Amino acid sequence: MMLVGGVVLDESVVSSSFEVRGRATVLVRQLHRSNIHTAICYGLDLSADKVRELKRVAVDCSCECFLLNASMDDAVNEISTAWSDVRGSILYVVSHNKDPFLELNCHWLVIVVGVEGVSACDNSSLLYINKLEELPLTICRLNKKAIGDAQIVGYIMKPSREEDFAKRGAFPMYPTPSRLIFLPLTFEIPLSSQLKEVDVVLHKATDEIVSIELGSSLESCTRITYTTGMQEVQRFMEHHPDFVVIDPLDNIFSVLDRLKIQLILLGLQDLNVEGCRTIRAPHFLKVNNFRVPDLAQRLSEAKLSFPSIVKPQVACGVADAHNMAIVFGVDDFKDLSVPLPAVVQEYVNHSSTLFKFYVLGENVFHAVKKSTPNSVNLMKSYERNGLRPVMFDSLKSLPIDTENGHSGDAVSFKVDDLDLGLVKDAAKWLAGKLDLTIFGFDVVIQEGTGDHVIVDVNYLPSFKEVPKDIAIPAFWEAIKTKFESKKMKRVTGTLSP
Repeated sequence: MMLVGGVVLDESVVSSSFEVRGRATVLVRQLHRSNIHTAICYGLDLSADKVRELKRVAVDCSCECFLLNASMDDAVNEISTAWSDVRGSILYVVSHNKDPFLELNCHWLVIVVGVEGVSACDNSSLLYINKLEELPLTICRLNKKAIGDAQIVGYIMKPSREEDFAKRGAFPMYPTPSRLIFLPLTFEIPLSSQLKEVDVVLHKATDEIVSIELGSSLESCTRITYTTGMQEVQRFMEHHPDFVVIDPLDNIFSVLDRLKIQLILLGLQDLNVEGCRTIRAPHFLKVNNFRVPDLAQRLSEAKLSFPSIVKPQVACGVADAHNMAIVFGVDDFKDLSVPLPAVVQEYVNHSSTLFKFYVLGENVFHAVKKSTPNSVNLMKSYERNGLRPVMFDSLKSLPIDTENGHSGDAVSFKVDDLDLGLVKDAAKWLAGKLDLTIFGFDVVIQEGTGDHVIVDVNYLPSFKEVPKDIAIPAFWEAIKTKFESKKMKRVTGTLSP
């Protein structure tokens, strides 16, 4: 059996799916970005309106569209010629109620959609699936069977995040050089049938959070409620402890709680050497009530001065987790709309320069971005805002110095001021502390002292600032290494329960 290198979707399976919230378009896009040739075909008997719709889908998904204007054999020859560089066999996907597919007399494999009570069973050159949503699973299964020693990585995350990864080629159904095959897990078909086929689950579970209840103390557990689908994935992982997950759900709890992360970052002081650059956590204070009478004293004891940045303690997974404020005095706390409990964090003057670091297994990459302005320019925004706190959503926009027409100060910090070795040591230390395979963190360099301050940590970032020809192979390597490591522990009997 050859690898699946191309997929031709007959209009009979694409047109019938338009009413189901655009799932066909999503599928075509997934196939096209899976390192697999993808096309839609239609016959002369199709109405002009449907032809226009098919061509629109093809354009939107950057795939080809073929007219079957002669016999099926001629159409096969036309497509085969156009895809002379295809690496593997071609699948023809057609609805069960269309007869012409029986006329095929070539080496294509035909997948018939809509056969009740049959699940991807095979009969010579025919395969049968119940729903079009089963096609990715079928392709992944075929590709794994074709090359033998390969791993299927089932991934789950919100569509916009999947798009960020997939358009850079991160999720191919065609095997990577390291023999990884990526399967988009879907809630449209039973998860059990998908999970039993995968070797690794890659997730962004924070995309599937319904609610978070923080523990009453640092020792107590955070209670997270996931969507129904994610709960099923969670139960599967609990019942299969030797299953490879990137990363275990318990391991991401720390990055959901800004207070816990701040406390973990205090341990960075162990990396510092006298006479060398310092890497540290920002000064911080947890606040349960903005109207307590001794707030000014508590801020002073925590080494916090103004301006300071106020963040919800819950770091992600809920709607208002990114609603923040920059305050310039104690009075600014009185009517502050930042959700409680909150963390008041030191605002570090950093010449509008942010270093974003990405840890992909053993590899560490970074990018330089513009950031918020120094306090002198923030004060101008404060004054223009009628001496009210500067409110913002950190996912949508950051406070800028609009008067000067750019993001605060010019990005004047030289990259040479970054102690890359120090930050890479911190990345390795963090990976061990958090027990995460893929994560990111933000570093700013304090003006005057040169202190490197880690101001944020997040799980499974898109690392889109890193060139894809560098980042994507490192991404695959991190997943493969994690799988091999757990496999070795299983063999040697050192795997924790």
